[in-house]
Amino acid sequence: MAGELYFEDLYPGMKFASGRSYKVTAEEIKEFAEHYDPQPFHLDESAGESSFFKGLAASGWLTAAIVMRLRVESIRIAGGMIGAGVEEIRWTQPVRPGDSLRTEAEIMGVRHSSSRPEYGVVRSRTLVFNQRDEIVMRSIVNFLAPLRKIEGRA
Repeated sequence: MAGELYFEDLYPGMKFASGRSYKVTAEEIKEFAEHYDPQPFHLDESAGESSFFKGLAASGWLTAAIVMRLRVESIRIAGGMIGAGVEEIRWTQPVRPGDSLRTEAEIMGVRHSSSRPEYGVVRSRTLVFNQRDEIVMRSIVNFLAPLRKIEGRA
């Protein structure tokens, strides 16, 4: 697949913006909540109004799943982005029906894997913005990226 990145292509300071935004719907918020996070403020507008959130709010885990999709689409790692741990995840504003989310990711560090010599470990920070440019989530995650195969090297 053209445009796939290998460990050698990545460096600290490199930035990736999602090529599109993702519009969140009330139906999606409720459906996700029914399956994975069945709390009243994620399931029902009326319950949301009388809650901490003062309205229907998406589960933070739905937001994280949307962010994963946007990251995978914008950071095209050869063979796929293999998760290697989450250092931090913060939800800073509720995500509401109709919000359009976009991401900005930055490579913070790269190092060769000590246990998997065919991979490197990439540390990245992602900021997630709504349509008002408010940060709704931020995270620091590590992922594995394969090294290029070089002739004569296994």
